Amino acid sequence: MTAHPARTRDDQTRDDQTHDDKTRDNLIPKSERSTTMQMDAPTTAVDDRADPARIASDAAGGGRAASLTLEGLTKRFGDAAAVDGISLHVPAGSFLVLLGPSGCGKSTTLRMLAGLEDPSAGEIMFGERLIARGSGASVPASKRNAGLVFQSYALWPHKTVAQNVEWPLTVAKVPRTRRDERVAQVLELLGIEALASRYPGEISGGQQQRTAIARMIAPEPEMLLFDEPLSNLDAKLRVETRSELMRIHRATGATSVYVTHDQVEAMTMATHIALMRDGRIEQFGTPRELIEEPATAFAATFMGTPPANVIDGVVRDGRLLLAGVDVGQAPEGVSGTVRALYRSGSLTLAEPGEAGAVLEGTLVDQVPMAERWVVGIDVAEGTRVHVTADAPSGAVTGGPVGVRLPAAPEACFDEHGERFPNRHRDPSDVESGR
Repeated sequence: MTAHPARTRDDQTRDDQTHDDKTRDNLIPKSERSTTMQMDAPTTAVDDRADPARIASDAAGGGRAASLTLEGLTKRFGDAAAVDGISLHVPAGSFLVLLGPSGCGKSTTLRMLAGLEDPSAGEIMFGERLIARGSGASVPASKRNAGLVFQSYALWPHKTVAQNVEWPLTVAKVPRTRRDERVAQVLELLGIEALASRYPGEISGGQQQRTAIARMIAPEPEMLLFDEPLSNLDAKLRVETRSELMRIHRATGATSVYVTHDQVEAMTMATHIALMRDGRIEQFGTPRELIEEPATAFAATFMGTPPANVIDGVVRDGRLLLAGVDVGQAPEGVSGTVRALYRSGSLTLAEPGEAGAVLEGTLVDQVPMAERWVVGIDVAEGTRVHVTADAPSGAVTGGPVGVRLPAAPEACFDEHGERFPNRHRDPSDVESGR
């Protein structure tokens, strides 16, 4: 019998890399195969399209947070603009949330940051480094010093938890001793050191997500990118994981960019929010600014739990009429067609037919929230308002109920949804947060 030399760990690593190259398409979800290949593939030179006068060298410093600047960033698919000239800046160490409904352009923006899509126009800057611009200059994904977590986690099923976390360090040719140290550090940080030898199929969804995050932060990136990472978790685990992600963000010191359609996630995690709609930034600012000073009717109704009420009306002879009811003197500078903003807590339940500024409507639902009730009422065709009350209405579902309005709305918007008196704002002011 022929004796075979003992296999070393490096032998196994080389075999794993060969196996990964052959089986990659079978292991990674079809929708993310090209994404994972670009992020994992080792690259030795800056993309041929790069402008050497502006594109940074390959040697990006690991573990240092960088500010993020977008200038006129645009992505077109044919004639359609998925992202349409957005601009913003956040300082190093920020937690930026790209928030908005499906199809607003938030995930496309994140993919451009990660290097998985090239911009059609505009620029992306990490700190002082030009990362990409619409003329074709681009730092390859593997050279951006940015980590990315997918919604599906995209773990290698044939690798253990520790091997998944180690993989980007192996690709980067980090010495084995340092790899071992770093893997141990991030497993401890994520609280999954006991799972090191287990496979993804043997652990829960929450543990898989922690493994994916550990793999992302192992190379000490300066930018952490999250593509709706909590979507696959149940409600209780989402709440717990939000706090965990904030702890990790603080521990790494990196700048984080997080994509979600959930405004509760945005409000609890973000230092800055870019609320997106139809490929553009509807409003940019802190969570408090978006809640307290919504720039548009869309922003007002998208944010908050329950969201603010916007009721259509008109100013006639200096009086504000909402759903046909005279509310009182119109605010100064407000005229024509109006959409009036009222918080749910500023409205009160009333009996139909009561005197004063009372809208008559139909009770839709009553939902307990903490120690109060959120009462949904249809007051006009296509208009539903929510009232936060100490006790539920005595009306039956489908029965008549009244809603009393304060004399002055918190804000008014014009027929285009722009806030008075700032209806002629420059779009760049909206996007820069000015």
